[in-house]
Amino acid sequence: MEANHQRLFRLPFKLPNSAQSRSIGVYFSGALYAIGAWCFLDAAIYSRKANGSSVHVTFIDWIPFICSTLGMIVVNSIEKNRLIQDAMGSGSFSGSSSMAWQARVILFLGFALLAGGISGSIVVLILKFLVKDFKSYPTLGMGVNNVVGNFCITLSCVVLWIAQNVEDEYSYSLTL
Repeated sequence: MEANHQRLFRLPFKLPNSAQSRSIGVYFSGALYAIGAWCFLDAAIYSRKANGSSVHVTFIDWIPFICSTLGMIVVNSIEKNRLIQDAMGSGSFSGSSSMAWQARVILFLGFALLAGGISGSIVVLILKFLVKDFKSYPTLGMGVNNVVGNFCITLSCVVLWIAQNVEDEYSYSLTL
């Protein structure tokens, strides 16, 4: 007889080996962050060394990249058990402790930094490159690289969040 299992998702997500899946997710997340940082730094170096136009990467272009990086650090620094701390005991989220609410607020601020990084890079692309009619690709590419870099950093944060939440079959909690 099969046990009646309730699923959270319609599609069954089965990972072959939790430890291996976690490692692959962490490495993939690091690769995405490296690609994002490389895209942005490539545009910054290109704007100073090889760009023939008057448009350069300035501090305004760095602000979305810094916001995305800080958002990734904040989101992945939160201990995941703090988010659902009292929900397991009481059966609802209404009686959560202040520690759980603090973790949720910090998590929200981290995701707000990530969203601000992506939206800021899109605004910089539009206002600095598209409105001023820089349609040639090497110059326009600096703005596109900023958007691609911030998107890769945000995707890296999501992949790392999921990879850290993969449960091992044989994991034990040794906290007292």
